[in-house]
Amino acid sequence: MNPSNTPRIGLALGGGSARGWAHIGVIRALKAAGIEPDIVCGTSIGALVGAAYVGGELDRLEDWVRSLRPQTVVSFLDFSLNGGLIKGDKLIDFFRSHFVDREIGDLARPFGAVATDLRRGREVWLRDGHVTDAVRASIALPGLFTPVQRDGSWLVDGGLVNPVPVSLCRAMDADIVIAVDLNSDLLGRHLKPRPHATGKTRKQAAAEPDSLANGVLARLQSGISQFGINHHDGAEPPAMLDVLASSINIMQVLITRSRLAGEPADVMITPQLAELGLMEFHRAAMAIDAGRRAVEFALPALQMRLEGVNGG
Repeated sequence: MNPSNTPRIGLALGGGSARGWAHIGVIRALKAAGIEPDIVCGTSIGALVGAAYVGGELDRLEDWVRSLRPQTVVSFLDFSLNGGLIKGDKLIDFFRSHFVDREIGDLARPFGAVATDLRRGREVWLRDGHVTDAVRASIALPGLFTPVQRDGSWLVDGGLVNPVPVSLCRAMDADIVIAVDLNSDLLGRHLKPRPHATGKTRKQAAAEPDSLANGVLARLQSGISQFGINHHDGAEPPAMLDVLASSINIMQVLITRSRLAGEPADVMITPQLAELGLMEFHRAAMAIDAGRRAVEFALPALQMRLEGVNGG
């Protein structure tokens, strides 16, 4: 405990791709309850939202994500076949020019992000350097985003080793850690079925809002699994990104359970987001609302924990 006997609260924001917008709702609901963390750590999308929060950019970030449409998401896809499907340069350049981009040490409160050393398979804590560089490394989902080189190592998504960074919060002297796990309900999620043909002509479909962008995202979701395969039983295989996302979900759920068993948080917040797809960043309103509801559910336990520490 710090000398003032006031517990230092750490907030560990987990990874989860598009589900990560739920962190905005979590932060809003915690603040409404009078709870603001002293330390913020994030993995993957949790690092992105956490950096915006600590940098005083959460309002702008929320306005932006609520305005996202499928065509906006598509506009950030700079395709590559070298190390990942997406280079990520367009996205990071946008954040660098529109949101916080300063040294981590200059932020209003301590912040850390988690990445994975691709060669050594070890966890890397990013606590210095530029904020956007740390975020870019932490969100480098294997197969989707290209890796990032830092200090001679290739870094990828921190969710491979530490999906919910409770341990980093503890290392940064948090007395109480509130952890947000975006993947708690994913193992029971069924792969989404392929959409059936609607009977609309191409001209009719093209006249609909977001048709082109939705089409690109649908093609991404369908992936390459349909090419060159003749299914005599009529069954379609799962889409490429569904296979990738579901595989990563399994890995992250099991790693999270293992890590939290040995490094438990004081309070867990678990937004229910299993129906939100890997690339559905344009469904921010749903994710943010789920984050708020999850805090409301966990609030009695959190207040009891804080009262117990303050009373002790």
